[in-house]
Amino acid sequence: MQWHNTRSHYGLISIALHWLVAVAVFALFGLGYWMVGLDYYSGWYKSAPELHKGIGILLFVVMLGRILWRWLSPAPASLANHSRLTQQGARFGHAFLYLGMFVLMVAGYLISTADGRGISVFGWFEVPATLTSIPNQEDVAGLVHEYLGWTLVIFAAIHALAALKHHFVDRDRTLSRMFGR
Repeated sequence: MQWHNTRSHYGLISIALHWLVAVAVFALFGLGYWMVGLDYYSGWYKSAPELHKGIGILLFVVMLGRILWRWLSPAPASLANHSRLTQQGARFGHAFLYLGMFVLMVAGYLISTADGRGISVFGWFEVPATLTSIPNQEDVAGLVHEYLGWTLVIFAAIHALAALKHHFVDRDRTLSRMFGR
């Protein structure tokens, strides 16, 4: 398997980035859903949000790398059996997922830095608080983060269902290309 994408196949780097992001998004969603129910006396009350923030910042870096990689190694062409509507839907869906993830991560940043403190990423480095004066910053960003998180997870599930439909109903190579076949 090649590192770069070709006209007909995804390369190893694109495949690895796709699945890494997919696993991270669902893991962060699960962690976030679980941690909002923790009470003050839980042993995870402070460490779960720190874990969520640290992984979120690293995911932001991975997403920047993913966009750079997509520019350096463009995605393969659509399959010949895909209609124009299917191609446009795929472009829209991917753009929505990318844009939605960045808005979600910025909202998480705004929640975490609203009090003027930076975000420590596992003690490796700190992301400084740069925006702290937006009225009701933590509350508004919190609502955006929560609702967009649900929206993206549901949309990602629909994305997965569409890939399964291509594989089992249409019997085309859409899904198998993302597994390197």
